[in-house]
Formats: sequence, C-alpha cells, structure tokens
Amino acid sequence: MGPFRMPAPDDIRCVVFDIGETLVDESRMWALMADRVGVPRFTVMGMIGALIERGEDHRGVWSLLGVPAPEPIALELGDLYPDARPCLRRLRERGFSVGLAGNQPERIADDLRDAGMDADFIASSSAWGVQKPASEFFERVVRTAKEPPARILYVGDRLDNDVLPARAAGMRTAFIRRGPWGHVHARREDADLADVRIDDLTQLVAILARGADGAGSEARD
Repeated sequence: MGPFRMPAPDDIRCVVFDIGETLVDESRMWALMADRVGVPRFTVMGMIGALIERGEDHRGVWSLLGVPAPEPIALELGDLYPDARPCLRRLRERGFSVGLAGNQPERIADDLRDAGMDADFIASSSAWGVQKPASEFFERVVRTAKEPPARILYVGDRLDNDVLPARAAGMRTAFIRRGPWGHVHARREDADLADVRIDDLTQLVAILARGADGAGSEARD
C-alpha cells in the first residue's frame, strides 16, 4: 500500500498510538489462549478473521466456539513489532510528544514500560473506564495529550476503532496496514479518509520528519 503521496500535516505536535496490532504483535497471545481452551490455533485465527470481515466483535470468538474465555496473556518484550521502540524514540528526539492509548487491560501500562516503551503517557480503556470507539475515549486522549485535536495524530490499524472516531474527534489520523484488521480494512473505501496510510512505523517517522523539516524551513524563510 505505501504512504499517501502527500506530506503529513506539519502542525502535528503529539502522536498517539493504538496498541494492539499497531505496536504489539498479538499472534503469540492468541495462540496461547487457544491452547488454554483446547481449540486448534488455526481454528481460532480463522474464526477471528471471519468476525473481522463481518465487522463483528472478535472477542465473541470464544462463545462461538462454545468455550469459556481464557485469561489474557501478559505482554512480553518479543511481542513488540520491531519498529515500535525505534519509532517512539525517533519521534521524541524530533520534539513530538508521544502517547499510547488503546482498548487494553489496566496492567498494559506497566507491561509496556517494562518492555522499554518510552512515552509521555500510556493509557488503557480499563484505566479510563471507557472503550474505543466511544467519543469519550478520544476526548480523554485530547485532554491527556494537552494539545488541540488538530495537532494530534492518532495512529491505528482499524478504521472502526481508530481512524474514524479519532477523525470525528477532530484529530489527524494515520492508518497502518498490518495485523488482520489492517489488511481487511485497507480494502475499504473509508481507508482513504486517513490523512496518512503506512505499511510500517518507519514510514511514519520519515513522513513526520519531512513535515517537521518543512515547517522548520518555512519558519526560517
């Protein structure tokens, strides 16, 4: 897919990332949860894909399979996508503030910090008591970022939970095509509503760096 042939907004001051399948590869976690309930891994993955394609809640996979939902698997360092930590570091070096906010258990903040994810804030739906795509979640993002919505870029792998509600809240958006949602949603027309489309976070750093450098050049002229 690659990034849009357009520069990222040069007035972005804060970049906020979704967590699952944006920064964290959840493959190991889903595989281990399948093992815990005695269902073949491929069956669980296939059922999740079908739910995503139909626009249904993937967490309903366990009831469809007729098994109790297993406890979530804790994050490990190896679950991070390889470009996640370098991306956060490079953005902060360039003066952007960085936040992480997604539908996650409350312990995710400690797990991410233990994995070396250095951010200005880390938030979860469990800690805030509200889940995406609720508008209240994105209002909390804006208040926590302490920037006007138009100066915040929200990065996520889903249209329904990330790009569209963040856009409705007045934020700029980046859609990343990876993980099952990213590949399914990339084929939908609404993907064109994102300000930036990327295949990995290295592309995001390059796009934002060009925008920041361009803004700096204009300021010097």
